[in-house]
Amino acid sequence: MSVIASAKVQALTAPWQGEVSSGTHQFLTDKPEAAGGHDTGPAPYDFLTASLASCTMITLRMYAKHKEIELGDFSVEVDFHTNREQQEHIERRVIFAQPVSQDLKEKLLNVCSKTPVTKTLLRSLDIQTVIL
Repeated sequence: MSVIASAKVQALTAPWQGEVSSGTHQFLTDKPEAAGGHDTGPAPYDFLTASLASCTMITLRMYAKHKEIELGDFSVEVDFHTNREQQEHIERRVIFAQPVSQDLKEKLLNVCSKTPVTKTLLRSLDIQTVIL
């Protein structure tokens, strides 16, 4: 297997705050003020939803380029839902500035179901942890 992504988080002094390094990028992670943090950066589930939204946008653009389709302006919104029973689901919305035909909608929904991050989230994933 090859590594396709990696990240490191250095814990900072403020409660729940950390400095994330991923490749050449650095940013903060934190919890919202309501959860005892300072809201200086996205919380962990914010990164999860951002990952799915950005992967969806990139994959749709790649598909459109390959098929020579003009999608125009669009955005992708993702919400992670949970409840007390620990039932979880994700709602993803792809919003186009211009109307999209029903045929194209069906093709794009199919593409969305096959994005790399979608596939990762839908299958079980083995997480191995080592304490160093």
